[in-house]
Amino acid sequence: MTKPLLHLTTIAAPFRIHWLHCHTPLLLPFPSSPSRFRSFFLCSKFFRPFTSRPFSQSGIWHTSLLISQRSFSSCLVMDSSGVNSFLKAPAGLDIASEEEYTVQSKLLQDFIEISSIDKSWTFASPSGNGSQCMFAISQPNLMANTKRRSILSSHIIKQSSDSVTFHWAPFPVELNGVSSIIPSPSGSKLLVVRNFENDSPTRFEVWGPSQVEKEFQIPRTIHGSVYCDGWFEGISWNHDETLIAYVAEEPVPSKPTFTRCGYKKSDSADKDVGSWKGQGEWEEDWGESYAGKRQSALFVININSGEVQAVKGIGKSLSVGQVVWAPVAENSDQYLVFVGWPSDTRKLGIKYCYNRPCGLYVVKAPFLKSEAVDSSYSGDNASDGVSVVALTESTGSAFFPRFSPGGKSLVFFSAKTAVESGAHWTTNSLHRIDWPADGKPNQLPKVVEVVPVVMCPEDGCFPGLYCTNILSKPWLSDGCTIIISSVWRSVEAILAINILSGNISRISPSNSNFVWNLLALDGDNIVAVSSSPVDIPQIQYGIRKTSGDATWSWLDISSPGPRCSEKVKSVLEARQFTIMQIPVKDITDKRTKGANNPYEAIFVSSKSQKNNPDPLIVVIHGGPHSVSQSSFSKSLAFLTSLGYSLLIVNYRGSLGFGEEALQSLPGNIGSQDVNDVLAAIDHVIAKGLADPSKIAVVGGSHGGFLTTHLIGQAPDKFAAAAARNPVCNLALMVGTSDIPDWCYAESFGSKGKSLYSDVASPEHLTVFYDKSPISHISKVKTPVIFLLGAKDLRVPVSNGIQYVRALKEKGNVVKLIVFPEDIHPIDRPQSDFESFLNIGVWFKKYCH
Repeated sequence: MTKPLLHLTTIAAPFRIHWLHCHTPLLLPFPSSPSRFRSFFLCSKFFRPFTSRPFSQSGIWHTSLLISQRSFSSCLVMDSSGVNSFLKAPAGLDIASEEEYTVQSKLLQDFIEISSIDKSWTFASPSGNGSQCMFAISQPNLMANTKRRSILSSHIIKQSSDSVTFHWAPFPVELNGVSSIIPSPSGSKLLVVRNFENDSPTRFEVWGPSQVEKEFQIPRTIHGSVYCDGWFEGISWNHDETLIAYVAEEPVPSKPTFTRCGYKKSDSADKDVGSWKGQGEWEEDWGESYAGKRQSALFVININSGEVQAVKGIGKSLSVGQVVWAPVAENSDQYLVFVGWPSDTRKLGIKYCYNRPCGLYVVKAPFLKSEAVDSSYSGDNASDGVSVVALTESTGSAFFPRFSPGGKSLVFFSAKTAVESGAHWTTNSLHRIDWPADGKPNQLPKVVEVVPVVMCPEDGCFPGLYCTNILSKPWLSDGCTIIISSVWRSVEAILAINILSGNISRISPSNSNFVWNLLALDGDNIVAVSSSPVDIPQIQYGIRKTSGDATWSWLDISSPGPRCSEKVKSVLEARQFTIMQIPVKDITDKRTKGANNPYEAIFVSSKSQKNNPDPLIVVIHGGPHSVSQSSFSKSLAFLTSLGYSLLIVNYRGSLGFGEEALQSLPGNIGSQDVNDVLAAIDHVIAKGLADPSKIAVVGGSHGGFLTTHLIGQAPDKFAAAAARNPVCNLALMVGTSDIPDWCYAESFGSKGKSLYSDVASPEHLTVFYDKSPISHISKVKTPVIFLLGAKDLRVPVSNGIQYVRALKEKGNVVKLIVFPEDIHPIDRPQSDFESFLNIGVWFKKYCH
């Protein structure tokens, strides 16, 4: 029997057809322009062109199938001229959205191609005239799905006390397979570290001015990959540039071997090649972005001989990082100072988590001048006559150790308030230890607090320290002034701190709403980069004026990069931004003063916007104890270039506003932060800057938590929403996340740390559910797109999928994209590109 064909001359989407058998082919017209008629031949297994023919009602039978334009992701079509062509649209897209994909992807690529300046180093010029500077540049390589990294060099010539010229190399030099580069103290040598995958050895290269002088391969039997992540990372040259201390993964413990005869003993002489390695005992790692990283350890390499030694005396109870060499006194042994994280029990996720207890320790380095055991040393970690000395047990938190140029002082930062409260990031303090003149460290020396935690800053005054990194050489020539970058409300400022007096001065322009990031010191001058939401990064050079009170003048430096296309330049020139003060609506005497102070929002808009405001995208940061800075963001600049205003909210609990404001949020998530965002939206609506019918919201992690809360608690407020790895259900997250303690700290506030358990009680699970967006899911109306990383350990993918399934169950408009190889940030180049392209198309469809 020949199966009947169905040919419809007119259709509307969606439409219902009936057929007899699942393999019955269907001939359907495809809507097009009036002058061209298209039809396509659909089968359950393949597509091919077919001649149009009429059909009769007898061809309609009983089994039904609902088909719409959106259900086709790839099909062969024939137009009226008889020409076949392929329609290729991403699954779930209609033709209008496909056209939007085409337009937006070209624009997004222009933004993505803008390079970034990641680091910088300065060196004395061999000619004695000026100095040399190297910039580490990165740029996404979409086709390779990696970051292309390069070095751009410049010769800095100081022409006068207030003038400087940068002479740039003609081209940057690409760094292939390089994990880290570390100049020696004198700048005469350069260490290049190359970590390779699988069982390949790590390679160390020591470069001179013109060539590789030494090359060493460190097999996996000695250690695994060198840590180059910026947190555990510690790669440090000693003073005479013969030894390098560094942090690497301990060798993988031996695993059981099995043959066809069963278990093979380690001393067995059996040479049977038919064997396999078992898994052995599972070990904790450090969670998100550190999957497989079990135990970091200290090593020292002698660059003359290539010999590598593990640093003895550090027990398995400490994971180590951030190592630096201590000053060397005459006839004294060499010592290493490092940060240690206790890890003898449960390892909780450490990425972005400053609330993990840690301290500074000191240990003798290998390759000692004297092998005699120092009787002044004692400790539980003693091994082979060497032991570790604790320097900061009383602080509970100590990191980023740096010695002053003369070796008289050791300074470090502390996040003691984070350790005590359980909040993952809080206001830091700065401390000093006076180092012994004989070079022999004392156990538990006196620790001096240089900069305390600021609880409630006065208007416009220093809000406290929020430092995410520090230069390897952050000192001015006076030996007592340290230069750092720190969050200052919604911006980042460059600060000078005198470690003896505690005096703090803001040396980047105080009247600027730009973000200023410190790159390097050039003597007593500064190399930095500044940017804003509508200004791409620009290299700045700060010159210190010594006459009278020390002041700084800042010069814009013309450089080969970063650059943007003319199209992007035109778009950005048409935008403007301001930082708004948002009054607190729920002021109460029961709260601290800092909790009642105004918070901020960054508003980006068109310069020509007047009576007819653009649609608004509300942008919410994660954390919650993080901050959105008024810096350039390629993804946000792309969104505003589509014709949107941006409202980037730093709700109470954000960094940069003092400790009282930050600590007001734990215990109040899902209410205080939600109300702060709603109040910021009402603020711009009241000023006539936003159309209340055209508002979208986007956020990731805790920002996704707020995004999904907002569309549930204010269901009529938002036309569209996008959530990246959102926290949707705390009751599910607490049993699956690498940071279950975060759920307790943020849900229960000051009581959370003592209540924490790996097995949540029914009562606690109820609290978690009630504070979660999923408790409001029945009220959600907003079309929402979800973007999830399948390898996310922080907010496992199951959290978002559960919420999406619940939305689909109730018939909501929802789209889900899962990136199989991505973790929490979804920042692999292709994933980041596809993520924001889909957000742009989604918002254009539902909120424009």
